[in-house]
Amino acid sequence: MDQTAEEKMVRERIRKKVNEVSSASQSLLSPVQDHINFTLQKAYFKCAYECFDRTRTHAEISRCAESCSVPITNAQNHFDNEMSVFQERLNRSLVVCQDKFEVAKQQKTRNEAVNDLEHCVNQTVDKAVKTLPNLVSRMKKALSITD
Repeated sequence: MDQTAEEKMVRERIRKKVNEVSSASQSLLSPVQDHINFTLQKAYFKCAYECFDRTRTHAEISRCAESCSVPITNAQNHFDNEMSVFQERLNRSLVVCQDKFEVAKQQKTRNEAVNDLEHCVNQTVDKAVKTLPNLVSRMKKALSITD
């Protein structure tokens, strides 16, 4: 097999490996997203519905409805922040792999450098996937989600 074909195969394996993080995170984070999208959203609409009372002024209704949105907004912000930190860590680790690859290309054969890159990416993805259960647990605790 020629070098270009081998590199393409490795690139495809790396792409599939990186997609594992996405699949694992979607699967593990689904209960948290469901809690935000359904449980908290439902509570928001029930709360906001109660705000609409003919005895209230428009401003009072607006303030009431706005206060109903606080729990869901806070939960979504917490989720987004946690995921941002997770993604940033993963990206930094993958950049380190890329940096190592650039150096290895000059010190090793191209195939060795590509294999080292694949190994680095595999380790990075495996570590990231292993951190997901703890991340989900922290989110569930912060959002008071019981299993």
